[in-house]
Amino acid sequence: MDLPFVVATLTRRGLLTPGRPIRVASQLGALRKWGWSLAGELRQAAARDPGRIAVVDDQGAETTYQELLDRAERLARAMRTALGVQPGDRVGVLCRNHRGLIEAVVAATVLGADAVLVNTGLSAAQLTTVAEEQQLRVLVHDAEFAERVLGLPAEVQRVDERGHEDLIAGALPGDLQPPERDGRTIVLTSGTTGTPKGARRPTPNGFGPLVSIIDRIPLHTRDTMMIAAPLFHTWGYAGLQVAFALRATIVLHRRFDPAATLTALVAHQCQALFAVPVMVQRLLDVPPPDPLPPLKVVAVSGSALPGGLAPRFMDVYGDVIYNLYGSTEVSWASIASPADLREAPTTAGRPPRGTRLELLDADGQPVPDGRVGRIFVGNEMLFEGYTSGARRETHDGLLDTGDLGRINAEGLLFVDGRADDMIVSGGENVFPSEVEDLLSRLPQVREAAVIGVPDPEYGQRLAAFLGLHPGETLDPEAVREYVRHYLARFSVPRDVIFVKYLPRNATGKVLSRELRRYYG
Repeated sequence: MDLPFVVATLTRRGLLTPGRPIRVASQLGALRKWGWSLAGELRQAAARDPGRIAVVDDQGAETTYQELLDRAERLARAMRTALGVQPGDRVGVLCRNHRGLIEAVVAATVLGADAVLVNTGLSAAQLTTVAEEQQLRVLVHDAEFAERVLGLPAEVQRVDERGHEDLIAGALPGDLQPPERDGRTIVLTSGTTGTPKGARRPTPNGFGPLVSIIDRIPLHTRDTMMIAAPLFHTWGYAGLQVAFALRATIVLHRRFDPAATLTALVAHQCQALFAVPVMVQRLLDVPPPDPLPPLKVVAVSGSALPGGLAPRFMDVYGDVIYNLYGSTEVSWASIASPADLREAPTTAGRPPRGTRLELLDADGQPVPDGRVGRIFVGNEMLFEGYTSGARRETHDGLLDTGDLGRINAEGLLFVDGRADDMIVSGGENVFPSEVEDLLSRLPQVREAAVIGVPDPEYGQRLAAFLGLHPGETLDPEAVREYVRHYLARFSVPRDVIFVKYLPRNATGKVLSRELRRYYG
């Protein structure tokens, strides 16, 4: 990424605004000494804006950047002396969105340990498997998960919220120096098909990754951002990294509630919201506040954006939706702006600066515009591999996302879905997302999911699961006729099942395996 572009972007977003020389020098010194890890980003923010509010929780408690750094450093010293955490160890963090999660991750990073972000939706059995596979030395967890962690191996030291505070209060004085090895953040894949895999996230080595995002998504220094997406998820964690880099004020709620979220957006005058698509959908289920929050950016990622959702939301809250398509493994691949989503509501947009994106066929050759191909991505933040040692396919420096997609004549990317989710019915290939997007446009439908189920005649047939708005009804044959009118006959779901809510994991992805249980 060329230097003039980096400087111009940082200037536009307010990062090069002059400040007190001693604080600017301290800020640059923190980055030079501690690098671009979450700990380094927190240190630079505390050096430049020590008294600025870093975190506001759902009880209204405020923590400044200096206070947050002090607490994280005290926790790090206590983890080293009381728990024996050393460089290379792994510290699991099983927390909802609150200050304690941030402190635990920063503390682990300061010590050169790897922070493993654990999905709060894991079962006790999955949690035990993760603890064993990731070889956790310590698990920091919220009090509500006390029963779930009972079955962990005896060698895993457990720290609940009270223990967390006791460690900070009892920390011995001492100096902290950059560790002999950089701590990594390990994010668990979504695990919609089984036990999630651990993916090692790289540490940024400069401004490039930040610039790639804020060039396309207009976030500014000292904005107030609400991060509703789970911090244990790649997207929520990315929001945290961006917020620290911009010295933003971060608003966190332990649980997502649409009415409470809207109240907080207004009360704290938030300019930005990081969310997953299902959260945006549920914000539309409650009346909009008056006055509306001063949102300039609603950045969404983590799962497909249902057709029609972006225009409906923007009709109420303004043209503020930015849709980032990416994954735990590739970080980001493309970003759709509000203008892109007005033009094509299901688009994933275009690759940002510094990102390569190619659609390849089975032989690794580029496919022409309009044809479906495998999506390969290259950027500065490709993951470093799974902790199990497994790898993903690469081609000429690009990583396979596992998704299929196509690019139209205007250069917009459309993601058709996972390669292994494609349904073959009677010899015809059907992408569930196309049918789901069509069904979600029915005014009675709140959410839709389409899966393939075994069929003795066609091999597979389509089954549509629909969640309706309160008080609405639909006739299954009318649904089939609607799809028949717009799509080919092999895209018509033979089974139409109505459900109260679609089963989802903690990041909003539909759990197809739960839907298949309907068929025994």
